[in-house]
Amino acid sequence: MGTTILVVEDEVKIRELLRSYFEREGFDVVSTGSGADAIGLAQTAAPDLVILDLRLPDVRGESVASEIRRFSGVPVLMLTAKAAEQDRIHGLELGADDYVTKPFSPRELVLRAKAILRRGQSAGAGGGPALFGGGEVVIDEERRVVSVRGEPVELTPTEWGVLVALTRTPGRVYSRYELINRVRGYEFEGYERTIDSHVKNLRRKIERDPRNPRVIETVLGVGYRLGLPPDA
Repeated sequence: MGTTILVVEDEVKIRELLRSYFEREGFDVVSTGSGADAIGLAQTAAPDLVILDLRLPDVRGESVASEIRRFSGVPVLMLTAKAAEQDRIHGLELGADDYVTKPFSPRELVLRAKAILRRGQSAGAGGGPALFGGGEVVIDEERRVVSVRGEPVELTPTEWGVLVALTRTPGRVYSRYELINRVRGYEFEGYERTIDSHVKNLRRKIERDPRNPRVIETVLGVGYRLGLPPDA
């Protein structure tokens, strides 16, 4: 079974253009112009990636993204005419992994989609799960599983990438620039605010009190570090 892309775009020409590009690259494509249908397809079609236009005729794209995040960690690439930085940040805070503004290059969008999928499929070097803070956080890179205080936590590929990067060298401070390049593999416009948004989402999922984080600590003026020691 191939890799499935769910394209949610109400403009038929753009929807079919994206279908053509992705199918040419060997992907299976499911598409719709309806936000309500997109939520259903995200469950029934089990896509590996969702490309989501934010301006839909029935349900706001932001609402679709929020609903998908309630039941799935599938990566989401938002596609929109909104170009303001705050709009991009809001989209990332809803759990998007990337954000492309219209007009766009279909080839670039395909490359970004592939980069997201590579991040989600990457496995660790093996050797068993890594434990931190007396087992408070357990990361199994080979199986791509994270559990926090004994409960599994579903992360987006970007959230996973940020967490794994921080745990590779516990206590080391990573600048925002380092993190965005490790996670995305390329320099990204507005990277500082982007990383802040993903860390904010991560903290909601893994911290007891996101306002007073212990797992991912902020080092003012520098970046972030893992606050938990590795278990012996």
